[in-house]
Amino acid sequence: MTAPRSARLTRLTLTGFRNYAIMGIGLSAGMVAFVGANGAGKTNILEAISFLTAGRGLRRAALTDIARVGGDGTWSVSAKIHLDDIETSLGTGATAGVPGRKVRIDGEDMRSSESLLDYMRVLWLVPSMDGLFTGPGSDRRRFLDRLTLAIDPAHGRRVSDFENALRQRNKLLDQGGSDAYLSALELQVASLGTAVSFARQETVGLLKQMIDGRPIENTTFPQAMLSLEGTFEAETIGMSASDQEDHYRRLLEQGRHRDRAAGRTLTGPHLSDLKVRHAAKDMPAAQSSTGEQKALLIGLVLAHAELTAKVSGMTPVLLLDEVAAHLDPDRRAALFERLDALGGQVFMTGTDASLFDALPVHSEVFEVGNNEARLIQVAGAHKSA
Repeated sequence: MTAPRSARLTRLTLTGFRNYAIMGIGLSAGMVAFVGANGAGKTNILEAISFLTAGRGLRRAALTDIARVGGDGTWSVSAKIHLDDIETSLGTGATAGVPGRKVRIDGEDMRSSESLLDYMRVLWLVPSMDGLFTGPGSDRRRFLDRLTLAIDPAHGRRVSDFENALRQRNKLLDQGGSDAYLSALELQVASLGTAVSFARQETVGLLKQMIDGRPIENTTFPQAMLSLEGTFEAETIGMSASDQEDHYRRLLEQGRHRDRAAGRTLTGPHLSDLKVRHAAKDMPAAQSSTGEQKALLIGLVLAHAELTAKVSGMTPVLLLDEVAAHLDPDRRAALFERLDALGGQVFMTGTDASLFDALPVHSEVFEVGNNEARLIQVAGAHKSA
């Protein structure tokens, strides 16, 4: 079997991005840690890397909010990467007064950020995700869609088009649109919604296979049992794609009066939920302890990274924000070992360099402060100031 491809960042430059007027970092390691005080700008570096793939970045921030305070409103992220022994320049950013995010590859303008998926797949785990299992279903759908996008580059556009079609239908219902217009729009909603549901279910199925391939007991990070649940999925079990579309279209047509009164569409895969259970204890993840939930989430992200490498043929770049602080030394060491075995590039943050003492000797540790990142440790030896 051919080994997965692996993109490596060798240079990262931020301009007008968050707290950085301009900052460049040279990189040579597969595992990189950024350490420093809270508010120093560590997470901002991870966020910048997250814009080197499709989507809205790890904070899902408005483009105008990313620009440096006191700057001219324009920001950019550029990087040099090595993939297949070829160096490629990636760039993205926004210009004040100009809508949308621009993307360039080797200096050539791209139509959308989806082009970046040909060069990098980026996954992340951030503290805001700690409440994933206890929070609203919309958070878990967004999480699942991000997982799906990493193995199915068309999924992001598919979800966006589906959500846009739903908004148009809701608006048309509110304005008293004709049955003919509604029927045409509902045909589109049904087609897109069915495709979105199918892609999500495929991702869940593949993840289950990946997770089931490991023993439940004696694992550092507990295994998750996954399912995609919702009225739409329950009603369409065993149906072909075309039958699912027809069923959804009929539901939309029959529910017009009810949806008009509610001001929103009350049936469909936009209401489905990713259900997660602690496999060894056979209990909902939401009922597990805070520590168990964190460990479950880490295990799920690691399994998905393995799945992404297997399905896409490209090992993802991982962004892990403050992931080490809540793990005991043995579990941190086990995490670093798993990350190293994945073979992709990993970027982590923490407030203390000692959190990363168990990193492999070929790793790099940067100290972040005063709007710069300074290399302080490499190949297991501390660098002098």
